[in-house]
Amino acid sequence: MKPPLDSELHALIDRRLSPQQAAETEQRLAHHPEEAARVRDWRRQKEALHAAFDGWLETPVPAHLQRAARRTPQWRYGMAAALAGLVLGGVVGYSVRGLWPVSSPLLAERNYATKLRTQATLAHVTYSPEVRHPVEVAASQEAHLVQWLSKRLGHAVAIPHLQAQGFELVGGRLLPAGPAPAAQFMYQDARQQRLTLYVRPSEGNRETAFRFAREGAVSVFYWVDGPFGYALSGSMPREELLAAAEAAYHQLARPEQHQAQPR
Repeated sequence: MKPPLDSELHALIDRRLSPQQAAETEQRLAHHPEEAARVRDWRRQKEALHAAFDGWLETPVPAHLQRAARRTPQWRYGMAAALAGLVLGGVVGYSVRGLWPVSSPLLAERNYATKLRTQATLAHVTYSPEVRHPVEVAASQEAHLVQWLSKRLGHAVAIPHLQAQGFELVGGRLLPAGPAPAAQFMYQDARQQRLTLYVRPSEGNRETAFRFAREGAVSVFYWVDGPFGYALSGSMPREELLAAAEAAYHQLARPEQHQAQPR
């Protein structure tokens, strides 16, 4: 019996098959354990994504956006206003050229912080449920992992040790993150609960304070220090994540004091 195609597996997970088609696909999966394992992994990832982000759908639309949506456009003045705006914009723009930079450093910093925590959350909910392939390089090859990721990210990468907080390093992986790659390190405690540390180049942003955000069901502590931005994520309350986040924050601020620490 041939294994189902990927398109059939995705249709099964997304519930786009009829009951009969779904039953037939499940029957074929019973003869192909590797494909069945992939389906289980994908289902866990989908459940994790829903747990992390479904809450956002319940967030009310801000009042100012609702008011803007209800406004009736004044079409009869539209063309004249557009032409006047173009002329005025050109005059004002020429007059004040050079007074302000084209891009605001504060705006760039806020945009970076948003990308940092959002991408960290997405990476966490994607890979933390993985059973067979949670990381690319295991903790048993930590020296190789550090060397490889340091080369790919363009700066020396340090891995904080969180044994005192009850979490052992599982390993790490390389992730896409726009113009430059990012890295993810995964930790696990005795209850199989996982944390992930997301590391991406700081893109010239200044060092920032230790911050907290809640992205759906995921708690995230994030900050910028030197060449990297960091985000520690976990599907747990803020108080449970805080101790590990503080340990990572202090170790990464002084990596030379912790690099030789035994695992």
